[in-house]
Amino acid sequence: FFVFKMFVTYVLYSEKFNQLYIGYTSDLINRFHSHNSLAAKGHTIKYRPWIVAYVEFHETKNQSLLREKQLKSSRGRNFCRNRLNSGSYPSGDGRPFESGPSYQSKGI
Repeated sequence: FFVFKMFVTYVLYSEKFNQLYIGYTSDLINRFHSHNSLAAKGHTIKYRPWIVAYVEFHETKNQSLLREKQLKSSRGRNFCRNRLNSGSYPSGDGRPFESGPSYQSKGI
């Protein structure tokens, strides 16, 4: 029996406050639940509710952490904002969700 662990770099978006949150985890479902419900302190509780706006899957923690750092740069945040402005996120009106590993070819 082999268990393959994936790591996820994710972008959360608060439509109510127009805020982004960028992080990484090996358990996106529980982490998302923590950001929206469980956490009693921290940055994300001030901007609830959050939606998952973007994800990228990585084979290693280091790859995911590196991508998180890239997305937290000004160029990375611009990339995230451009994705949001293009409608590539799951808003309440049913627009589609997109994930993407294509950042390497774009130099972001």
